[in-house]
Amino acid sequence: MKRAINITIPALLALLSTVSCRAESHEHHDATENRTVHIEYHGPLTVENPEIPETIEFAGQKIDFDRVDMYERLDRELTSMAYTHGNTLLLIKRANKYFPILAPILKKNGVPNDLLYLACVESTLNQRAYSPAKAAGLWQFIPSTARQYGLEVNEWVDERYNIEKETEAACKYLKKAYGMYGNWESAAASYNGGTNRITSELESQLATSAFDLYLVDETSRYMFRILATKLIMENPTKYGFHLKAHQLYQPLDFTTVEVSTPVADWPTWAEEHGITYSQLREANPWIRAKSLPNKSSKTYKVKIPKKDSLYRSKAGIHVYNTNWLKHKD
Repeated sequence: MKRAINITIPALLALLSTVSCRAESHEHHDATENRTVHIEYHGPLTVENPEIPETIEFAGQKIDFDRVDMYERLDRELTSMAYTHGNTLLLIKRANKYFPILAPILKKNGVPNDLLYLACVESTLNQRAYSPAKAAGLWQFIPSTARQYGLEVNEWVDERYNIEKETEAACKYLKKAYGMYGNWESAAASYNGGTNRITSELESQLATSAFDLYLVDETSRYMFRILATKLIMENPTKYGFHLKAHQLYQPLDFTTVEVSTPVADWPTWAEEHGITYSQLREANPWIRAKSLPNKSSKTYKVKIPKKDSLYRSKAGIHVYNTNWLKHKD
């Protein structure tokens, strides 16, 4: 009698690289575990479709998926992200580094924690993210919107890459949009499609929620990508993503130096503060050139990474959410 092996795509890809489909058994040496795993195969492999929950709690609101279109739209995004999205592992690893910075800012501004997943969809938490539409940073502001929300953008400084400041700006945007619509799904949709478009479509389509709008495909999918991200990141193992604590990217510890004068040469400044220019730029991606004219004497807070946090052997392991781990012991 044949036995099927229930397996997710990430595990399937690893399996197919070592197991012949005609083999009865195979010995595979796992170097990371330093042990031999005996795999037996007696039948066809199967891939399980991710289950769509009946409801999801998002930003304090219960969202129901009994309606056919709601079910299918979430199924599309969850299937795509869980089984064909190579960036999902990187997203979870990066979240351990950046959520400790982002979450307190959202809380301080009265923005629900679930809106963290909007940043995940926008940039995959890549702090260097830059789109063809010239949107930049974790929250993907275009220059005009960034300036509208108080961020400096020029050839020397681009605060769209200042994690704290761009997150403050995103909170201002989202709270303003929530005040316009009264629900977070429409506020989130406006982050992708713009408030003018969402406001116009809500009025013309006689709707009160972005879930009920007929929109261009990207904006229509947007909120469901956020929901799919939430489902996976709340329980990665369920969707085939198995991580251990040491594999999560670690937050750095910094000292902060205030700079209120011009800087003639950032590489020299970095050397004087005991770090390389590369480490300076990685810690302060808002610095966009090797000098800073600073004619207005504006005060900039420059992060200097502490030495121990730069080395895995000394930094220690911090886990923001134990649900991200395969084993929680």
